[in-house]
Amino acid sequence: MQIENDIENYLIKKVELLGGLCMKFVSPGRRGVPDRIILIDGKTFFVELKRPGGVLRKDQLKMKEKFEKQGISVYVVETKQKADVLLTVIQQ
Repeated sequence: MQIENDIENYLIKKVELLGGLCMKFVSPGRRGVPDRIILIDGKTFFVELKRPGGVLRKDQLKMKEKFEKQGISVYVVETKQKADVLLTVIQQ
């Protein structure tokens, strides 16, 4: 079974192989912000990582909604397969 850390490390490695940055995203004093910010080819992606079957906490869901009200997507990745789907989106 995949754990969140395995999925996170997989995503980091794959983004770096594409020449991008997959940086830990923290915002002091703000709970629920996405785990990672991906910067690649002039594009920015915010990613919340979960273990398989994991769900967003209330504060994470609220923050995701705030991002989306600003027109910014937050991608939830809970498996390596979903990471691969995101990587396909990134490369478009």
